[in-house]
Amino acid sequence: MPKIEVNEKLFFSLLGEKYDYATLEARLTCGKAELDEKPDASLPEAERTIKIELNDTNRPDLWSTAGVARQLRLHKGGKKGHYADFFSREGKAMDASNRIVKVDPALKDVRPFMTAFVISGKPIDEPMLLDIIQTQEKLCWNFGRKRRSISMGVYRSANISWPVNYKAVDPDKTSFVPLACDAPMTCRQILSDHPKGKEYGWILKDAKLFPLLVDAKGEVLSMAPIINSATLGAVKVGDSDLLVEMTGTDMPSLVLATSIVACDFADAGYKILPVRVEHPYDTGFGKSVTTPYYFQKPTKTTIGAINRLLGSELSGGEIRDALERMGSEVESSGDVVTLYPPEYRNDFLHEVDIIEDVMMGKEISFFQPAKPRDFTIGRLTPLTLFSRKAKSLMVGLGYQEMIFNYLGSRKDFIERMGIAGTKAEGDVIEISNPMTENYQFVRPSILPSLLAAEAPSGNAVYPHRIFEIGKVAYRAEGEVTGTRTRQRLGFLSASSDANFNDAASQVASLLYYLDHEYKVAESDDPRFVPGRQASVMVNGKAIGVFGEIHPRVLENWTIGTPCVAGEIDLEELM
Repeated sequence: MPKIEVNEKLFFSLLGEKYDYATLEARLTCGKAELDEKPDASLPEAERTIKIELNDTNRPDLWSTAGVARQLRLHKGGKKGHYADFFSREGKAMDASNRIVKVDPALKDVRPFMTAFVISGKPIDEPMLLDIIQTQEKLCWNFGRKRRSISMGVYRSANISWPVNYKAVDPDKTSFVPLACDAPMTCRQILSDHPKGKEYGWILKDAKLFPLLVDAKGEVLSMAPIINSATLGAVKVGDSDLLVEMTGTDMPSLVLATSIVACDFADAGYKILPVRVEHPYDTGFGKSVTTPYYFQKPTKTTIGAINRLLGSELSGGEIRDALERMGSEVESSGDVVTLYPPEYRNDFLHEVDIIEDVMMGKEISFFQPAKPRDFTIGRLTPLTLFSRKAKSLMVGLGYQEMIFNYLGSRKDFIERMGIAGTKAEGDVIEISNPMTENYQFVRPSILPSLLAAEAPSGNAVYPHRIFEIGKVAYRAEGEVTGTRTRQRLGFLSASSDANFNDAASQVASLLYYLDHEYKVAESDDPRFVPGRQASVMVNGKAIGVFGEIHPRVLENWTIGTPCVAGEIDLEELM
């Protein structure tokens, strides 16, 4: 979970009051946070650092000093910031005629999107500068997938000549002086020789053109997402006018991250000046986008649903008060509650998210502990008992049990399995707000997990026999939720002589001891070799598949040994 370090003086200044550490720890619960480490009390207040751990990752607005202070301040009934004064909205763009960024069409396939704004006002002091750097690191590393989808740059706006150009350049013919250096380096050379280039160069290494941000005079601001220049990109204590820009591949995430940082600066007393970024292609927000930009959609629930889930009897006024303490605006009509997220949040995907915010908006002491009122006897479900029987049989057949994550990447679940562009791809469930691309999809099959375990096992003595019994999920239009979750058994055997007959004998043995008759039918699953695969049919219904893994799939996983595998829906056997 994210951990942040906040300067004590800056934090309590933004909070508007001062707490002792015991009170602070109790108050942090409204932001799903806790005190990770208290500062050294012997140090002056301006030098003390409070370490806070966030216990949730769906609120990146809390990954900064200003963000945590804002939530605590609002939760206690404090006033909201006047963010609408500088936010554009659909049909209403703020004036940014003197602050324009033009995007090169050649960046569409490199790093296509950009957002920006300018801050003006009081000079930046050292605690604020350190907090800016921390916010940049947390947002871009966690929310921005290690700078791949979001990177952030801060520049000395007073020295910038507008309009700014975000363009694609030849990395071998373009050079500038990067931050922490005193001599020019080519863009390509920065990837191999500069510390930041070595750390983040993997993002651009295969690109033919590199993104470069330059002002109207040709002065380089940065090579996104790697490094700033040593001139305009060298922000120092005492600078008062700063340009904040973000580039990346995911426009909604960019716009949200921009909004978060803009609200943080506004809370710290800075004036926010919008910037218009002119893209030559559509961004999902139009071609010309003036940011900060409010794009969040309202979410609805009912008073009845809130009280039913929380076990409470809250009135409409109490619900409104709780949600406003979490920063949202609320409208109610009869039993229906409509929530409008604040500019810095986009984590309301379902009515349950509203209900959770109602709970967080109330003090914990509001919910009194209650003893269980019903007498129950704990017992294993029939599915669990059946799954355990199947596990025992697989172990008896010489297989080793594995346990895997249910979330994974598009590369593992779709591309490496050879189902990209097929109907099977459309059945895969994608998470709307993933924190990392490695956990962006819910697995639709156990086979990718088994192949992921086999891929690095080439030095182990063959044969390899592994299995897992676990959950898979996929889209299903007939379900109320639009998805269906099932318990399946997946197995894989790898050896130089692995073939269809081996998989067929394993399935036969398993179903015999599970006391089920079955038939086989032709299958055209792209994950298996044509003609060397079969569907498992029980009562005329396909409940599984087995066969020889397609060489293309094995190559995608860098597996050099033939593999046979199968997958069976255990719930269909009950």
